[in-house]
Amino acid sequence: MAPLKITGMTFLDMLRAAERQNGSMLCVGLDPEPTKFPDRYKGDANKIYDFCAAIVDATADLVSSFKPQIAYFAAHRAEGQLERLMEHMRRVAPQVPIILDAKRGDIGSTAEQYAKEAFERYGADAVTLSPFMGWDSVAPYLRHEGKGAFLLCRTSNPGGDDLQNQRLASVEGQPRLYEHVARLAQGPWNLNGQLGLVVGATYPAEIERVRELAPTVPLLIPGVGAQGGDAVATVKAGWRAHADGSSAGAIIVNSSRAVLYASSGDDFAQAARQVAMTTRNTLEAAKA
Repeated sequence: MAPLKITGMTFLDMLRAAERQNGSMLCVGLDPEPTKFPDRYKGDANKIYDFCAAIVDATADLVSSFKPQIAYFAAHRAEGQLERLMEHMRRVAPQVPIILDAKRGDIGSTAEQYAKEAFERYGADAVTLSPFMGWDSVAPYLRHEGKGAFLLCRTSNPGGDDLQNQRLASVEGQPRLYEHVARLAQGPWNLNGQLGLVVGATYPAEIERVRELAPTVPLLIPGVGAQGGDAVATVKAGWRAHADGSSAGAIIVNSSRAVLYASSGDDFAQAARQVAMTTRNTLEAAKA
């Protein structure tokens, strides 16, 4: 059964609405690792749905989005549990958009199949992509009306320097690769306003640079919490407001492990809620 949807709303519509309704820029990443589950579920991959659904129920009024990471499900043959989870999120939090973290990157008919997987099989509102193979690896996703696509731009891992921070001698001004991706996402690739960028919280100076080059696209920012990214610095670098206080360029600040594994006891969902609430409030306060 396909997940329930709020009809007529694009990904960006849903994101802005959830941001307003929940007063939040927080995204909870759903990266289920059974060996880290609370004691009652520990080591049992058959409990992935139960664990994630409990986290969703506990945090749905505190977030602007959820971000399930597909590899954490596929590695345990839990794609069926992911489908159930998507349906559950649509049922209990239909106002909260879902970003499928898949980091796909391929061309032609293969990209079309990946797009169907994300948007038709799982019913995601947006997906993460690698832009390394160019425009024709991104275009098939944008043919799905109203859906979003986040391009990897300046990621939080140290190895990102190997490519993303290299200068392009063939492009005017010799921008770094991540700067070139940001310009493409703000400009010629963003045909219907569907693109966003992934920028790691561990590089606040690069977040600020990306925001300068791409002032209106949403930024998905992982790395706050267990990866060491500073929540306040992240907001200062990436969030921009209109005169009425609404976001001029939305930011989606992801926290996964710090929320998911806040407790190993029976209170794991309540503990996750408390961490999510604290993180949300810290992010909101940083806007001042």
